[in-house]
Amino acid sequence: MNEQDAKSVVVGINGSSAAVSAAKWAIEEARSRQLPLRLVYVIPRREAQPVSATVSEWEIERGETALSRAECAVQGAKKPVEVETAIISGDPGQALINESQDAALVCVGTSRRGWASDGLLGPTAAALVAGAQCPVAIIRTNPDGSPTEPGVIAVVLNDEPDNDEVVHQAMEQGRRRHAVVRQIDRRLKSWVRRYPDVPVQIVAAGTGVKTGEKHEKDGAAIELAVVGSADAAEMAALSTPNCHPIVGYPDCSVLVVRP
Repeated sequence: MNEQDAKSVVVGINGSSAAVSAAKWAIEEARSRQLPLRLVYVIPRREAQPVSATVSEWEIERGETALSRAECAVQGAKKPVEVETAIISGDPGQALINESQDAALVCVGTSRRGWASDGLLGPTAAALVAGAQCPVAIIRTNPDGSPTEPGVIAVVLNDEPDNDEVVHQAMEQGRRRHAVVRQIDRRLKSWVRRYPDVPVQIVAAGTGVKTGEKHEKDGAAIELAVVGSADAAEMAALSTPNCHPIVGYPDCSVLVVRP
């Protein structure tokens, strides 16, 4: 779907602090696109159903409370953005995939750090990465749900068909977040010219580490990795770490770009 035809930027809300952080992160995504921020609470069910007599008043009240908390946090950021809220029921991953059909971006938060028995992303995020019809952002927080410190945005330059769009979105994130973009390759001259206001680091291909840098400095850790369809498919299926230059940073947030 063309982004110009999208109706909103969607954030999955589940009552957690991580989801609230994801909603706050998504404010700039909605503002830059001049779209509403749509906060969606999913009541878990095996089958997608309308919210009616099939769910209890307690479940609806819990959803309303979670949405109210997230909306208050968005409004508290004092950045004008239109906010919509919705409560639906169904499998959380599939419900958000359905939402992606009319979205410019679907965003979810997680406090998951590193690798777990069910992989790098968790079931809902993995389902979104594999099946969403629009870009997906997986925003990681600290274990207590608080936002991570601002850091570097990383992107790999490669020969995949969608790589130009992946790098374009990474540079847009650098501009939007006032962040350094770490391009993992040496083919960057054209992108530097197109984004003279975005600082760029040249990085040895395949490492994810800036040339000559032995340790990450404070504030220089990778905060957001921007990946394309090929890497997204790999990430959704991975159950153990590998040497991919971005998947090797399992604690960073991820933005999956769809062509």
